[in-house]
Amino acid sequence: MSLDAVLSERRICICVGAGGVGKTTSAAAIALGLAAKGRRVALITIDPSRRLAGALALDALASEPQLLSAEHLAPSGVALRGEVWAMVLDPKRTFDDLIRGLAVDQATRDRVFTNRIYREISGAVGGSHEFTAVAKLFELDRSGQFDAIVLDTPPSRNTLDFLRAPEHLMQFFDAPALRLFLAPAGLGARFANRAGAPAMALMRRLIGIDLLGEIALFFAAVGSLVGGFRERAAAVEALLRDRGTTFVLISSPEREPVRESIAFAAQLRRADLEIGGVLVNRVAMSTDDDAPSDSPATELALVAALGERLGGIVAASAERAVRQAHQDQLGVARLRGQLDGVPLTLVPRLDRSLGELETLGAVARRLFD
Repeated sequence: MSLDAVLSERRICICVGAGGVGKTTSAAAIALGLAAKGRRVALITIDPSRRLAGALALDALASEPQLLSAEHLAPSGVALRGEVWAMVLDPKRTFDDLIRGLAVDQATRDRVFTNRIYREISGAVGGSHEFTAVAKLFELDRSGQFDAIVLDTPPSRNTLDFLRAPEHLMQFFDAPALRLFLAPAGLGARFANRAGAPAMALMRRLIGIDLLGEIALFFAAVGSLVGGFRERAAAVEALLRDRGTTFVLISSPEREPVRESIAFAAQLRRADLEIGGVLVNRVAMSTDDDAPSDSPATELALVAALGERLGGIVAASAERAVRQAHQDQLGVARLRGQLDGVPLTLVPRLDRSLGELETLGAVARRLFD
């Protein structure tokens, strides 16, 4: 089955890969191609460096999905029957939204949001792009607003950091020390009920705040949410393993990206997650029998036709192109051999004079034509 066919049957596509291989452009091209097939697509990026905004020829992206008009996307040359909605993840806001959804009432939400410890922890946990990304993925999937969701993940040498995000969050709440605070008659309750205890008074004098009291109040506030966190983490993990979710590896033909893609694929397979395909960018295309040649005959012919200086330049350029094509084909062959059965889609090196949207259109046509 081709990557086109796989993507057409899935509602969630998660793009993973090393840095510098065109992952963001590929994710945007996948979203564009799915919209051309008539689907309403949400395109999410975790990267705050505005790469996706640049790829979409935008100055900036909002933290909620925004519709890209057909007029704006027209330079891509792709005829849209559906829609593309794009956004950049705001990790802290996503974590706050999760709290809002799990809190049983306004009073509980207010207790959590006004707590000094929560403000610090939410910045740290919210700063975990991996967790907040899958939380947003879950939220958008449950909303039913979109036919497909494409997630552009941050560059990573370990895909499992992303896959284990729900597990890592729950490890925070399951830590033995924290369970003492969460227990109804545990340390949290005792500290909260004995605000004038000598230890807490000493702490106030030393650091200027009632730290233990703040911690106790924090866990009293979030205690009712822990069960909801566990359920949400389990649901998010189930979504990653759902039949409607697929992972697409983005690579280039160079040795290091190929090595990392093979390692990513091994991690995904060990986790029993579907690899929908591999997209290999910036491949110098060649015929099967292309190989480096040192024959002087070609150079002599070019010199005779173009003159010594220009003929030598053209001959050297042609030789470099053939060698590059040969190297790229070796990288593609290694990927094909190591990822047996996984469809590979090759995207040739594109004209650098193309605009951002023209580039997206060219990649989308290569994927879905």
